[in-house]
Amino acid sequence: MPGVDSLKQCLGCGDRREEIELMRIVNNKGELKIDPGGRLSGRDVYICPQVSCFQAARKDNQLSEELHLEITEELFNQLLEEINHG
Repeated sequence: MPGVDSLKQCLGCGDRREEIELMRIVNNKGELKIDPGGRLSGRDVYICPQVSCFQAARKDNQLSEELHLEITEELFNQLLEEINHG
């Protein structure tokens, strides 16, 4: 059975899942990046790889607050594109 340490909470829906099931988004020196390998340093959040969770995480600036980075419409759309093709 996987350890409790590998459970992370989705910022969008709030479900707790294994880290490998979630998408890690990182503020890496002012750049927002999806980090599938979990190797980038910086503030991070975990989100289910579903558009609905990503949209929920953006609601009320939750994503911006957690990552300490303004999520512009252009940046949001770029991340959505990566989710849809990932």
